[in-house]
Amino acid sequence: MDQYITTPLTTQKVEELRAGDYVYLSGIIYTARDAAHQRMYETMEEGGSIPIDLKNNIIYYLGPTPEKENQVIGSAGPTTSSRMDKYTPLLLDSGLKGMIGKGKRNQAVIDAMIKNKAVYFAAVGGAGALLSKRIKASKVIAYDDLGTEAIRELFVEDFPVIVVIDSEGNNLYEIVMQSS
Repeated sequence: MDQYITTPLTTQKVEELRAGDYVYLSGIIYTARDAAHQRMYETMEEGGSIPIDLKNNIIYYLGPTPEKENQVIGSAGPTTSSRMDKYTPLLLDSGLKGMIGKGKRNQAVIDAMIKNKAVYFAAVGGAGALLSKRIKASKVIAYDDLGTEAIRELFVEDFPVIVVIDSEGNNLYEIVMQSS
């Protein structure tokens, strides 16, 4: 089922999503990759505050290429999500409602998603140039010293993703494997 969602996410909207749903996101999402996740995690573990409000927001596992002239952002394809798994349960417990990436997640992340009513979306790997056309604004908002791994605030319009793991733990990857 196709769904058009404006961010931020709500628990009600997340609970309506099912593994396999096609979703088109519009609004603000944030980017963060390995280095930014590690920094946020360590800051939170030490009792500090991080530079974004996670509540009801989405993090896209992205380190874009540099933008060319007349571009908002360079190629914007997803990175492998499992590299963020050790940091993710704490972020979910702090209010994060959605993640965008590619590939499998570990059981601790899935358990935290169920507990916190969150969703994991996949963006199509290898389609970064096409995905970047759905990003209408991009600005670095934290950790500029990390270069392409800095945290960015993106404004997206009809950004295409697929629900891979829903808030009940249903996993599209497993569903496909069982049906074949």
